[in-house]
Amino acid sequence: MKSVLGIVGGSGLYDLPGFENSHWETIESPWGTPSDAVRIGEIDGLRVAFLPRHGRGHVHGPSDINYRANIDVLKRAGVTDLVSVSAVGSLKEAYAPGTFVLVDQFIDRTFAREKSFFGKGCVAHVSVAEPVSPKLLELVEAACQDEALSYHKGGTYLAMEGPQFSSVAESHLYRQWGCDVIGMTNMPEAKLAREAEMSYCTVAMVTDYDSWHPGHGSVDIADIIRVLGENVDHARRLVLNLAKRFPREHTPCPIGSNTALEYAIMTAPAKRDPDLVAKLDAVAGRVLNRA
Repeated sequence: MKSVLGIVGGSGLYDLPGFENSHWETIESPWGTPSDAVRIGEIDGLRVAFLPRHGRGHVHGPSDINYRANIDVLKRAGVTDLVSVSAVGSLKEAYAPGTFVLVDQFIDRTFAREKSFFGKGCVAHVSVAEPVSPKLLELVEAACQDEALSYHKGGTYLAMEGPQFSSVAESHLYRQWGCDVIGMTNMPEAKLAREAEMSYCTVAMVTDYDSWHPGHGSVDIADIIRVLGENVDHARRLVLNLAKRFPREHTPCPIGSNTALEYAIMTAPAKRDPDLVAKLDAVAGRVLNRA
């Protein structure tokens, strides 16, 4: 099975250099309209699919993104491994603006989003105890090292609903919980990627210290945009390096990301809603089609 590297780009990262034979492809999804068309091409011979999470021109807010459609169209594009590149605030003194945090855990505090492909008529329960694929994380870390980027491996991402930034009290609360960074977009994205049997990894690009830092003050949009521009340049280098070193043959995820649905679907075949099963053709076809 050939590897296909998927990149979901967040704020500021609407395009990637280095694509060969690339084109924007509109992929329809039974889950609705995705954020944008998918740019599909090759980097050094590796097939890559890029989706701008907020759409080109930043037209979708974090709660308006159709996360299910986004993951579904990437699955239809053949993506085996998905890297999320996302702007975040830092909840730790050590993670200054400009630092990349290679997240390995999440706390989901979102409440206004569809969080599963499954439901009444086809119930499934997947494990997200370890939401990030360690093999994919190691490849991203190696690319960071090659590009001499400031990064930290490991950390907990607090996903808030938004679109407003945190109050000071909220920011201090999340620090007490031991969170490292805060953002608005990686949940339910990571959960849906697991349901779609993709390996998933987050590159969290720190733009600010959120609102807790006494010397930083409230979040300043002008400062965020300035740092974001610098981070995006670094992120492009990271993605190009990652694509060049990425294994061309897909190998099984050591924590079973690529087989997450093996025993997850609980609804008996005779009781499954045929309309929902039809919508699950890309996400769960590997399992449903053999039942």
